[in-house]
Amino acid sequence: MFWLSVILAYLLGSLSFAILLSRLSGRPDPRISGSGNPGATNMFRLAGKQLAILTLIGDLFKGLLPVLLAKFGNFSLQDQAWVGLAAVIGHLYPLYFNFRGGKGVATAAGMLLGLYPPAALLAVTAWLLTFSLTRTSSLAALIATPLTLPLLAWQQPAALLPVCALTALIVWRHRGNLRDLFAGRERHF
Repeated sequence: MFWLSVILAYLLGSLSFAILLSRLSGRPDPRISGSGNPGATNMFRLAGKQLAILTLIGDLFKGLLPVLLAKFGNFSLQDQAWVGLAAVIGHLYPLYFNFRGGKGVATAAGMLLGLYPPAALLAVTAWLLTFSLTRTSSLAALIATPLTLPLLAWQQPAALLPVCALTALIVWRHRGNLRDLFAGRERHF
């Protein structure tokens, strides 16, 4: 049952709401427009607030739903986290879109919300605070995700290994943003 849940979570994570909403609304493919990232931030730039919010909600939900289903299936906390990570990997490397996905921040937030809501609250608070001070979405994501690790290590240590893997993947997907941040070229709102 665990491996079936992992596969289904990956397939759900592979649904790209940014790409689907762009197609439905006649907007350009976010992978070839703006920043090239099919996520809520690029959708805001390309298609406005409404489609960005729908993208954010869809991406968040696809991280949350597999974790809740795993919880309902009485999976251990660590297995719930691995299932959630599979959804994030689906978002990063979607089967349906030639493995060209987003950066996983909203899907990771949904995963954290399902695993341990205080960790998700900490991540969202850190993201909002960093974004309000810097107006830089990528920096906010790079600060918010690792901040949850000490809280999880203390309160939910069983989820720590999958969440460490999650953090590494998010940092990896933001490597171009890191280069731009250090060079002073990163885009701001």
